[in-house]
Amino acid sequence: MIRYLPQVEAEAGDGGEADCRWIDVRDPTQEEVERIRERFGIVLPTLEALQEIEASSRLRVDGNTLYMSAPLLSGTSTERWKIAPTGFILTPRHIATVRYAELQAIDMIFDEIAAASEMVPAEIFVRLLEEVVDRAADHLERASAIVAKASQKIFFEEPERRHRLSHKTAVLREAMLEIGRANDRASRVRYMFLGIDRMAAFVMDRCQPKIEEALRERFSAVRHDIVSLDEFETSLSGRVQLLQDAAAGFISIEQNDVVKVLTVVSVVGVPPVLVVGIYGMNFKVMPELAWRYGYPYALMLCLFSAVLPLLWFKWRDWI
Repeated sequence: MIRYLPQVEAEAGDGGEADCRWIDVRDPTQEEVERIRERFGIVLPTLEALQEIEASSRLRVDGNTLYMSAPLLSGTSTERWKIAPTGFILTPRHIATVRYAELQAIDMIFDEIAAASEMVPAEIFVRLLEEVVDRAADHLERASAIVAKASQKIFFEEPERRHRLSHKTAVLREAMLEIGRANDRASRVRYMFLGIDRMAAFVMDRCQPKIEEALRERFSAVRHDIVSLDEFETSLSGRVQLLQDAAAGFISIEQNDVVKVLTVVSVVGVPPVLVVGIYGMNFKVMPELAWRYGYPYALMLCLFSAVLPLLWFKWRDWI
């Protein structure tokens, strides 16, 4: 699918293809790729090319045309987000965006500029970066909210449920899942910031003709926003690591408590079993077997042998 944003001076009846500022391409067919190449001299990258991670593949110059790509995130408001490799092609008269997924930032800016704007291609590009960074901040805010919610579950457990071990374990597991998802989202945003920052610096340095000072300031502002958001993401990663360690520690403590109880029960049960085993032997000469109170004596001995280890554990403060 191809959308064209015509030049300001273009006539309404030329269909938008005759001369346009912005070419937005989503899931292009081979026929559309050839049409764009023949009409505008722009070679649209394939999805495989957009997924390349080498800097030389993501940022390159061909005459006065800048080819750039970055991994963006789609689906800001829900958990159903995904990586969307996106290409940006900037020429003195055109900007082209190539994507293989829905990106609300591009759709919103396209409609915004089509309504009333007279932006030149470089200005459209910086406006796109501003919107992408703003939506990336939304991703970080959502991840921060998830981390805060998980923190409440881990450190502020409801008192009436403290004795329910299965509930506590389930809560901690759920919290760790939420923390892991938030950390994955934040790390993806940080990776996206790296690509956006490189593109902004690349345009400021290599764009021909040189962009105006006002636009340079906007590109610099985008880079400054990325630095501040990157610091926020670093802080968020520290919180995530703390919560992950705390949740794992609490789970380990709960498991140790269970093992401790089982150990105490097994140790307490050993002496009575020993007593019963002794008096269960089939020897003819066993004086206690003829005692009138031999059975109560054996029961009291079993009880005493069980209580003695408990008192020992209590004295050592093991239970």
